[in-house]
Amino acid sequence: MPMNFETVEVTTDLLIVGGGMAACGAAVEAAYWGKKYNLKVTLVDKASMVRSGAVGMGLSAINQYIGLAKGKNTVEDYIRYVRNDLMGVARDDLVANIARHVDSTVHLFEKWGLPIWKDENGEYVNEGRWQIMIHGESYKVIVAEAAKNALGMDNIYERVFVIEPLLDGDRIAGAVGFSVRENKFYVFKAKAVLAAMGGCVGVFKPRSTGEGLGRSWYPPFSTGSSTYFTIRAGAEMTCQEVRFIPVRFKDAYGPVGAWFLLFKSRATNAFGEEYMVTRRDELANWGKYGAVKPIPANLRNYLGMLDVFEGKGPLFMRTEEAIANLAKKYEDDEKAFKKKMKELEAEAWEDFLDMTISQALLWAATNVEPEKKPSEIAAAEPYFIGSHSGASGAWVSGPEDLAPAEYFWGYANMTTVKGLFAAGDASGASSHKFSSGSHAEGRIAAKAAIKFILENNTQPNVDMAKVEELKARTYKPLELFEQHKDFTTDPEVNPNYILPRMYMFRLQKIMDEYMGGVSANFTTNQAMIDRAKELLGYLKEDSEKLAARNLHELMRVWENIHRTWQAEAHILAVDFRKETRWPGYYFRSDYPKLDEENWLCFVNLKWDPNTGEWSVFKKPIITLID
Repeated sequence: MPMNFETVEVTTDLLIVGGGMAACGAAVEAAYWGKKYNLKVTLVDKASMVRSGAVGMGLSAINQYIGLAKGKNTVEDYIRYVRNDLMGVARDDLVANIARHVDSTVHLFEKWGLPIWKDENGEYVNEGRWQIMIHGESYKVIVAEAAKNALGMDNIYERVFVIEPLLDGDRIAGAVGFSVRENKFYVFKAKAVLAAMGGCVGVFKPRSTGEGLGRSWYPPFSTGSSTYFTIRAGAEMTCQEVRFIPVRFKDAYGPVGAWFLLFKSRATNAFGEEYMVTRRDELANWGKYGAVKPIPANLRNYLGMLDVFEGKGPLFMRTEEAIANLAKKYEDDEKAFKKKMKELEAEAWEDFLDMTISQALLWAATNVEPEKKPSEIAAAEPYFIGSHSGASGAWVSGPEDLAPAEYFWGYANMTTVKGLFAAGDASGASSHKFSSGSHAEGRIAAKAAIKFILENNTQPNVDMAKVEELKARTYKPLELFEQHKDFTTDPEVNPNYILPRMYMFRLQKIMDEYMGGVSANFTTNQAMIDRAKELLGYLKEDSEKLAARNLHELMRVWENIHRTWQAEAHILAVDFRKETRWPGYYFRSDYPKLDEENWLCFVNLKWDPNTGEWSVFKKPIITLID
C-alpha cells in the first residue's frame, strides 16, 4: 500500500455533505438560489447519489403528505400527531415548518417522474391518513437525478467520505475527507456547511448475524456521520436517548405499514391473541399518551414485547386473514374473486420489491404464500434516526415566523455552530418527516444557508497545519497495519492493532448487553449504564489501534469511530433521563414509570472541542398549540 496521498483543495460557498433525500432537497434549492446570487454550491457524498441514503433501495409509500390544498388535514393536525407519538417530546416549530412545505416537495417528485398511485378520480391513494402509495423502486434515482441536474456533475464529489469538520473559532470553515477509491485527501473550504449524512446503524448488535450480517432495516452504510460531524464541531445535540426500534417482518426487515394501514391486517401472538386488544389496559400506565389515536409507535411495540417476554411468541402478521377479508365481497363471483386475490397478492409482493427486496427473497426461499399463511414479525435492534419515529439529531434553530425566541438564533435549521446547518436525520426533535419531509427540510435548510452566506460573505480561515494533522490521523490505520502486519501469521489476529470488523463486534456487544439491546429485552438500569461507560472507555482507548488493509477497510475504520461517538452520546442521554418515557424503544428498570413533572423536557448535550468535556442538560418544551 503506497503511503502517498494527494491533497485536493476545493473552495466553495455552500458545502452539502450527504447524498440522501435531505441532501438532494438541499441541492435542488441551493442550486436555484446559488445561480441567482452567483454562489458556488458543492455536494460531497460517501456513496453514489442515485442509491445513497435510506431510500436507496426504494420505497412503496411516501409517509408524509398533508393534503393541505384539498383540505384533508392541517399543519396543526400533524403537530399533534408527531408530539403525541413522541410522548410529548417534539419541537412544534420544526415539525410545522416541514409540514407546511412538504406537499410541494411531493408534487416536485411527481413532476420529475415518480409514479404515484391514483384512484378512479385521479386523487392520490392514501395508505393511511398521512401516507400515499407509490411505485417507488426508482424513487431515489428520480430524486437524485433532479439534484444532479440542478447542481451539475462538476460540483458533485461521489465516493468521498467526509470525516471531520473544520472550524474557524466558533464558525464552521469546511470539512475534510478521503476518497474511498483513490489516494486522495479532500479539503473542502466553505462559508457554510449543510450536514445531511443520515442516521446510524450498527451501534447495537443486529438480529441478523452470521450469514445475515449487514442486513438491517435502516441502511448499513449510514454509520453516525451526521452525529459525529455536528458533535465534533461543538454543536448542541438533542434527543440522543430517543432511538427507534421498528417492528418489521422478521429476518429481512420487510415493511409492515402497508399491511396495517392498506390491507388492514391484524398482528397476533402465537396463540392467535391480538395483543393490541388483550394488552389494552397497559396503555393506562402511560398517561395521556396511552389514550391518543393513533397509539404511539413505542407503546404499540411494547404491548407486543410483553407477549414475547411472557413466552407467547413469536408474533405474526395475519396476512392470510387480511387478504381474505379484502377479497370477501367478491366471493360470490368465482372469477372476480380469483382476480382480486391475484391483484392483492401482486400488491403484497410489490410492497417488498419496491423497498426491501431481501424480504421478497426470504418469502420465496421459505415458501411463504401470504394469502395462505401468516408471517413472523419482530422488534428489530435500535437505530438512531431523526426522520422516522426516533428523534436524535442536532439542536437547530426554528423558522423566524414560528419559533419561540428560545428556539430561534438567526437562520432556520442552523445548529448552535455558526454556519453549520442540519437536515433530515441530522436534525433532531422533528420526527415523522420521513423521505418527503427530509427532502423538504433539506430545501428549507439550504435556503437559510444561502441567506447566511449572503449576510456573512467572508471565507473563514482554514488552519492548514490542522489539516495536515487530520490527514495524518485519517491514514494512520493504513500505516499501523503496514508496520505490524508481519508480526503474526494471521493478519486478523495481532496484538498491535484491531481490525474494524472485530472493533464493531465489541461495540455492538457492549451496547446490546448493557444499553437495552435485543438480548437484554430492550431494558437497562444504572448499573448496566455504568458498566457500558466503563467498557466503552476501554474501547475508545483501543480505537487508537484501529488498522486498515486498504481504502475500503479505512472507510470501515472511520465508520466505527463515528458509531462510537453516537454510542457515547446515547449512553450519556439515557443515563441523564431518570424515567421510562419510551417503553418499546427502551425501558429503565430502575425508573420504570413516566415522570411528567420532572422529565417532560428535552435532554440536550454538547461536547466542547477545546476541552474535550461533555455537558448534559435539560431544555424546555415550548408548544405552539394545545
